[in-house]
Amino acid sequence: MKNKKIVGANETHGEKSDNAALSHSREKRGKTASFILICCNVLLAAGKMTVGALSGAVSVLADGLNNLSDCGSNLISYVSFKMAAKPADKEHPYGHQRIEYVASMIVAFLILVIAFELGRESVGKIFSPQEMDFSFLLIGVMIASVAVKLGMFFYARILAKKIDSSVLDASSKDSLSDCVATSAVLVSLVIGRFTGVNLDGYAGLVVALFVAWTGIGVLKSTMSKLIGQAPDPEILEKIRSRILSHEGVLGVHDVSVYSYGPNKYFASAHIETDASLDVNRSHEIVDEIEREFAQETDIALTGHLDPIEVNNPVVDEMRARVEELVSAIDARFSVHDFRMVAGQHKTNLIFEVAVPFDTKISESEVASVIAQKISEMENGRYSPVVYVEKQI
Repeated sequence: MKNKKIVGANETHGEKSDNAALSHSREKRGKTASFILICCNVLLAAGKMTVGALSGAVSVLADGLNNLSDCGSNLISYVSFKMAAKPADKEHPYGHQRIEYVASMIVAFLILVIAFELGRESVGKIFSPQEMDFSFLLIGVMIASVAVKLGMFFYARILAKKIDSSVLDASSKDSLSDCVATSAVLVSLVIGRFTGVNLDGYAGLVVALFVAWTGIGVLKSTMSKLIGQAPDPEILEKIRSRILSHEGVLGVHDVSVYSYGPNKYFASAHIETDASLDVNRSHEIVDEIEREFAQETDIALTGHLDPIEVNNPVVDEMRARVEELVSAIDARFSVHDFRMVAGQHKTNLIFEVAVPFDTKISESEVASVIAQKISEMENGRYSPVVYVEKQI
């Protein structure tokens, strides 16, 4: 999830209309871009397939067929922008923006099918080479193709970042691979002209490999988003900072962000407040934070109230000791939801420990080590109750 926009309009009036206008603008820009890419690919395919058929250069013909397949990909992109802009309904209460991810996967599969067909035909040409008719028209078409594809790459890439579009990002990567592949075909034609060595089949195979590599990259990226890709750390930090800026908030933890498509996020966070505050006031603080996120950002936040005991020297000292003990195991570990519950013979220390996903030891081992160290404190006076959880 790379969209870093969590601070939207500063005004708190007319947010719904602002969001609707933003969605409409995104749809319009996406469809316009898709149409432009379709036109470019149609022209490139026509030029390459014509000169490829006339010259007998299978690598050029293969490159033209690849551009023709790109037209289908761009058409899918166009349709996906239109469908993704549909408002939420009873069957899809979170909207339809994930359609773009599905469209990206379809594009990836189309790319892989074309790569397979190009590779199969190119291998045949390697074993049964055919003579090519070299011409400056052929070279001119290929040079123009590289220039056009490079322009398409920058255009699609820049717009994909601006509107956070995975399907346009896939198109930009496809254009870049086409640019490299066409350059390989161009080099093979020049070498063949001056050395007499027919590299047509090999160049066609290079094209197929580049196309396949692009398809696999797009497929992996899109699958990651559909499975549940981790949010950008910058987004998490901005969410925490915005919550902590509210008066009465002592801390925040367990921040989770869920994406339902570009600009469609849901989040949850545990918000710490002073346990001595009136419960209605604490609840009001959480409500204010949720309203602010709804009005000024593109994230629907749900806050969980976590009252914590403050200004208690005994609890504060013990919390600091436990935090130091936990940090000594791994500086990235953090303690939250700390409580002390006095019993007849022992005092229970109840708390949670957040550990990163790349921690080498298991959660049960982390809990066991911490519990052992606490049990050894002051002749076993404290009984630890430790909950360990993975956190980004």
